[in-house]
Amino acid sequence: MKLVADTHTHTVASGHAYSTIMENAAQAKSAGLSYLCVTDHASTMPGAPHHWHFVNQRVIPDFLSGVRIVRGVEANIMNSNGDLDMPAYVYASMEWVNASLHEAVFRAQTDAAHTQAMIGAMETQLIDAIAHPGNPNYPIDAEAVVTAAAKHGVAIELNNSSLNGSRKGSEPYCLAIAALAKEKGAFVTTGSDAHFAADIGNLSSVLTMIKKVGLSEDQVITSSSKRFESFQGYRFAVRQKRVEELSLKT
Repeated sequence: MKLVADTHTHTVASGHAYSTIMENAAQAKSAGLSYLCVTDHASTMPGAPHHWHFVNQRVIPDFLSGVRIVRGVEANIMNSNGDLDMPAYVYASMEWVNASLHEAVFRAQTDAAHTQAMIGAMETQLIDAIAHPGNPNYPIDAEAVVTAAAKHGVAIELNNSSLNGSRKGSEPYCLAIAALAKEKGAFVTTGSDAHFAADIGNLSSVLTMIKKVGLSEDQVITSSSKRFESFQGYRFAVRQKRVEELSLKT
């Protein structure tokens, strides 16, 4: 299986990453990617930019180094309700939205609270994927999360960085989540979580897990340009509709 997209990457804008978009794009080309999602940390993360930074991603060219740049963000899940940390209108222009739990924003609580936080984020209809759901610092009811992902058409991320020490102990949790995704028919996406250009497109551990579990190409949205564009386009339309609905309520 060839993976054509890296849906989780960071630039210097995140505050604790070390490469520019140009450097990341050049590495994406070298890695053979067709799509590079730029998903810097949203504003509540210490060191992250103001939300205007994300609105202004419109100035970024569609292609750099021949790679399609997908303008996005890694949103912080703020609480067990699943609330996200930027104004809703900001998400309307995002082409890719990861949502995740981070210690600096959401202090670890109970399995039930973590589970409901992820499900609540999906229910906002503003996100495309739950990032690093196998983080052992945030234990969850994996079956409930994956079932919700399948119901809401949100992708479950397999995170290469988690499988290589950034979140020690993640592998058995990620393996269980991947197996549940296969069973429940949930979509899966693939992210390097690169914080340095050399790691862009490094999805080898994720690919090994995909093969081990036996996930089909139909479920792995990054397994072809057609699948990725279809999923991304659908989620983008859902997000815009939801933001419009929210604006009418205010």
